Amino acid sequence: MSEKITARIAPEGSLDLISQHEVKLLMDKGQKGLYKLFRQCALAVLNCGNESDDPEAMLSENANFDIELIGQARGIKLEVINAPGSAFVDGQMIKGIQSHLYAVLRDILYTGNVMSHNAIFDQENSDGISNFIFHLLRNAGVLVPRRYPNLVVCWGGHSISREEYDYTKVVGHSLGLRGMDICTGCGPGAMKGPMKGAAIAHAKQRIRSGRYVGVSEPGIIAAESPNPIVNELVILPDIEKRLEAFVRMGHGIIVFPGGVGTAEEILYILGVLTNPANDSLPFPLIFTGSKANEEYFGQIDEFIGLTLGKAAQKRYQIIIDDPELVALNMKKGLQDVTYYRKTTSDAYYFNWNLDIAPEFQRPFIPTHETMRGLKLHHDQPIHELASNLRCAFSGIVAGNVKEEGVRQIARHGPFEISGNPDLIKPFNALLTSFVKQGRMKLPGTEYVPSYRVI
Repeated sequence: MSEKITARIAPEGSLDLISQHEVKLLMDKGQKGLYKLFRQCALAVLNCGNESDDPEAMLSENANFDIELIGQARGIKLEVINAPGSAFVDGQMIKGIQSHLYAVLRDILYTGNVMSHNAIFDQENSDGISNFIFHLLRNAGVLVPRRYPNLVVCWGGHSISREEYDYTKVVGHSLGLRGMDICTGCGPGAMKGPMKGAAIAHAKQRIRSGRYVGVSEPGIIAAESPNPIVNELVILPDIEKRLEAFVRMGHGIIVFPGGVGTAEEILYILGVLTNPANDSLPFPLIFTGSKANEEYFGQIDEFIGLTLGKAAQKRYQIIIDDPELVALNMKKGLQDVTYYRKTTSDAYYFNWNLDIAPEFQRPFIPTHETMRGLKLHHDQPIHELASNLRCAFSGIVAGNVKEEGVRQIARHGPFEISGNPDLIKPFNALLTSFVKQGRMKLPGTEYVPSYRVI
């Protein structure tokens, strides 16, 4: 068991001003309080560097961890009790981890106290949800005006090989040399590699304003702790708002190899882009990997063709083993985005013109009942089928790594997924390939399936 440390740390920025009501809300251990959520996310941040994607194991190993707000005349301090020693150097908390800890405090407090109780943000209304996301991102300071589109979202798995990780770094380096910033899900693997490569490239180019934006949500952060390169962290309240934040804030997307979480992300962006309302909207989308990943992306492309068809396949390009071409094509795509945003008077920092259907915004709560009830058949518009397939993968992610999902599987057995054979066969084949390639859990961890395909 690693060393445990107890320490008090001071807040940064505006968080030295917190009301007594907010303190009570954060420390309230009842159902209406935010304590449990705050504690779990804080522990995940402090656990940076201890690679594990098992939230139950992390919570068990740190059962004696606690966090308290200490009120003072000049503001507040946080006291962490029995925190992982890896978050400290010579008894002092690492600055980046301290910054992440206060990002957690800021976003949980803002969402739980300000946003969720504001009647302006109608959570049953599509525009209300998008405005909710905008205000949360603005409060976090991750929406930067007067800056040309250059934020590239990188998606990919947390459980990838060393060769795959090195390739993500080279791509990130190529992007960074061309002045592009990186946004990822903030965890390890394909989320860390592009940031690391870009950070080195930015140093070479003497770019001191390089942005490495991490976007997470409470159910994921425990399994994918923010990597230390992230210098802007934001926590969205659920996976759907997290995904919308990616596509509204980012200007282009690169997808590296991954497992079910990456498949979920692919289906989300393809579902959005195949919506007829977005036909003319430029959005560069590139799938890329090393030569060893050629078969992997062949499987992904085949799966998309068999399920969503050629219209979806036209929305992306696949580039194998050519980081320079990836960067050049993304740079060209961002130029198209800039021209489009100028001519349509859309903001550079938030893509208001992107039409996101309500089914991609409503939180999907994976249970055995909702997973069995998914409509997996071709008799529906492409973007609606993409939404249902996305939910199927989302449920498997929950069963693999999210605390509540893992508990449901332990109590009631694997989720059951069924549908028409022409969809279920390629769906099951893709999942089987992920299991064989070790993409479901971190290396060295035995994977017990959280699903059963009927």
